[in-house]
Amino acid sequence: MAEPQDLLAKVFGFPAFRPGQAEIVEAVTAGRNTLAIMPTGGGKSLCFQLPALCRPGVTAVISPLIALMRDQVRALRALGVEAGALTSANTPEETDEVHAALEAGRLKLLYLAPERLALPGTTALLRRTRTGLIAVDEAHCVSQWGHDFRPDYLRIGALRRDLGVPLAAFTATADAETRAEIVARLFDGVAPDTFLRGFDRPNLYLAFAVKDNPRRQILDFAAARRGQSGIVYAASRAKTESLAQALREAGHEACHYHAGMDPDERRRTELRFQQQDGLIVAATIAFGMGIDKPDIRWVAHADLPKSVEGYYQEIGRAGRDGAPAETLTLYGPDDIRLRRAQIDEGTAPPDRKAADHARLNALLGLAEATGCRRQVLLGYFGETSGPCGSCDLCDRPAALFDGTEAVRKALSAILRTGEWFGAGHLIDILTGSATPKVVERGHDRLPTFAVGRDLSKANWAAVFRQMMGRDLIRPDPERHGALRMTEAARPILRGEESITLRRDTVQAAASAPAPARALVSDEDAPLLSALKARRRALAEAQGVPAYVVFADRTLIEMAERRPQTLDDMARIPGVGAKKLDSYGAAFLAVITGATAPDLHPSRRALAGRAAASLFDRLAEAQLRLARGQDGTGKYLSCTPTTLRHIAERRPRTLSEIEQIPGMGPQKAERFGSAFLEILEQD
Repeated sequence: MAEPQDLLAKVFGFPAFRPGQAEIVEAVTAGRNTLAIMPTGGGKSLCFQLPALCRPGVTAVISPLIALMRDQVRALRALGVEAGALTSANTPEETDEVHAALEAGRLKLLYLAPERLALPGTTALLRRTRTGLIAVDEAHCVSQWGHDFRPDYLRIGALRRDLGVPLAAFTATADAETRAEIVARLFDGVAPDTFLRGFDRPNLYLAFAVKDNPRRQILDFAAARRGQSGIVYAASRAKTESLAQALREAGHEACHYHAGMDPDERRRTELRFQQQDGLIVAATIAFGMGIDKPDIRWVAHADLPKSVEGYYQEIGRAGRDGAPAETLTLYGPDDIRLRRAQIDEGTAPPDRKAADHARLNALLGLAEATGCRRQVLLGYFGETSGPCGSCDLCDRPAALFDGTEAVRKALSAILRTGEWFGAGHLIDILTGSATPKVVERGHDRLPTFAVGRDLSKANWAAVFRQMMGRDLIRPDPERHGALRMTEAARPILRGEESITLRRDTVQAAASAPAPARALVSDEDAPLLSALKARRRALAEAQGVPAYVVFADRTLIEMAERRPQTLDDMARIPGVGAKKLDSYGAAFLAVITGATAPDLHPSRRALAGRAAASLFDRLAEAQLRLARGQDGTGKYLSCTPTTLRHIAERRPRTLSEIEQIPGMGPQKAERFGSAFLEILEQD
């Protein structure tokens, strides 16, 4: 069995595991049932792809979307790994090719959609082709309460029992309830080895902003990041189309994506996003789950997500290569009213509605946070951290004030008007605006009329929004969205508790957007642009996404470290043996401005390894001794393949050197002593 650490470097080009990966890889490789909850971008795929190369037989990967499977297969093949997918999108020729590779025993990873498990021949095929491991990607899809629920995921537990093989399940978003469902449905309730890795994505910059002309806010955010791939999430199909049009009119490459589109048009959009650098997609939340694109540089929400889990999953589609990425979430009182109404008007039982309101409250707590957002986000997932220094509130601390009196005035206005009115009318009362509606209802004679003149209408809008965010008031769907007080507000109204609010206004939200975070220093930026141009040309020539050639993170390392030889290039994370062979010389030429020396394949295979310098010294010695010590002997030489064997095996005696393929007694006599001296010096 191959060692995972060796294949990690040789195949994937990584010198070391990311935090948390090694233990998971060890458990999966050993054949133990495993459940791993890891952050998006934390390297989940490697945790089943690497064990698949170490274990005998085929690893069946159950994955939810065709685009995701095809992406991963393409990326694996670029690394020299035998992988295939059986999907409804396959051509007959592609399906025949996968079956032939299975029957020949060449395939190591077979990707399947969960719906394929319903076909009668699937289990027999997996049994006949010696499937030895099942890997389940996006395992939270087994949860019947999740928004990504896939009924056919419920068949996976039976497949595990039928094949009698270990199962490894992976997801980025699973609270305690969902984890319990995964264990029950995939592992028959028997707890697997469980790894709950940190949810922190330190490369993601977190920012929220109150809506004020949200289209302009999105356009300004995109303008500061022109040329970078991004996603804009919107709550409605129509909004995705209008945002995409506005982005195109502003000079961006942009398109829309939603479930109402023709399936072929959706697939074209997915393919375009995968392959085109700098494209922006305005989409509903259905987009992105099946896109294995590691170099998305930003994600913006034009509307508030439904929950912290949804928010975390959606922003997690940015920066999966580990390079800096940015997020922006816009929200306002209309968002809060909409999300509350969706919960209240749904068909879920009362306990589920209460849980959904609690999830929304947690998200609103993140939006209205008064301190470091990352601390609030990680706290939701049960983790603690210090201030991150990489969110909008760390950059620009919120101005706070004691909002107790303002909240009590607002609550009084709500109660004195019978909980029958929305924020606009209540703000008119508080600020003393004698509108026809206020006068007609006699609300200008209430004790609360004009008691809030110390705050502007914009300030009061912020107070009401924060009250909704703290779940002190809720829109009542039976009263057409009128605000009513919740039990949580009563202690404040009675003077038993105080509350701190943010002194933000609508005007504050309209300030200039933060500049894009630089991927590299100004000094390295021109080289990074040149490397991206070479990557784009190679990707277009091959008809593959740019990241299949190299991810942004790898190009950033090249720009910063500036390798001068193929050995240096091989030490760049993400440059495995296959990619070094395919692309190393082309990118080295961009960096050095010169054509890289044409190394023999045996020497190139050692690039970046300790054996490489041994090979070079052995080659120098055999060239020096080709005609003996005095230069008059019969010409003898060792092939590069023989020198590679010596450099890798490191023989310690003349007898061992003689046994190396391509040596024999005559060459051992000529070169042996010199070779041993070099080996002993190493």
